Amino acid sequence: MVIIIRNYKILIVDDEIEICELLKLYLENANYDVKYCHNGEDALKLIEEYDPDLIILDVLLPDINGIDLCPNLRDITSAPIIFLSCKKQEDDKISGLEAGGDDYISKPFSPRELVARIKANLRRESLSPFIIQDCDEPNIELPTMTIDKNNHTVIIDDERISLSVKEFELLCFLAESPNKVFSVEDIYQRVWSEDGIGDIRTVMVHVRNLRKKIEKNPARPRNIINIRGAGYMLKVD
Repeated sequence: MVIIIRNYKILIVDDEIEICELLKLYLENANYDVKYCHNGEDALKLIEEYDPDLIILDVLLPDINGIDLCPNLRDITSAPIIFLSCKKQEDDKISGLEAGGDDYISKPFSPRELVARIKANLRRESLSPFIIQDCDEPNIELPTMTIDKNNHTVIIDDERISLSVKEFELLCFLAESPNKVFSVEDIYQRVWSEDGIGDIRTVMVHVRNLRKKIEKNPARPRNIINIRGAGYMLKVD
């Protein structure tokens, strides 16, 4: 077995130079590789060139709203996206998650808190700081679905489905125990690696987004089922 240590690559998209420089300083001190840009157009170019492991995205950019930009980013990357915004209303946070974001932090914020959030979003096997060769995980094989955990791909009825990192983790978690019901609180703790209940609407938003991608009729789901008062399960006949 060969183990290679790598540095995570973080892309900051914010039009405030002071914030970019401050975050770059904190993140580089935490051994991250960091680049930044100040608008959506440059962000799209940098993602193609830089291939970041995580993106910090401001909502109020000069050329496009970050929430409107997020679906375009999702077309070219599955990296976790953390929104930064001066808006603190719950609806704004939900809009960010529905657009494809993985986390949301309101300004002003503590750089130490942001670093902790980054670590939490990167603390997953698919984004380990250690690249391990010759150590494959078995696929999850279901009647109409194949989940390749090594290559982060999902095939449903011979069609490849593109998922964000959190959507993929959520699907894997449910698929590893098909027909078993998990409470929203349990899903939040296991998938988001958080103690306590947190914002359980995060789970509901990601379930809704996942259904749009894997269900033939998201309004009448046949795969991810909600058991009223109990939670969610991946149904397998």
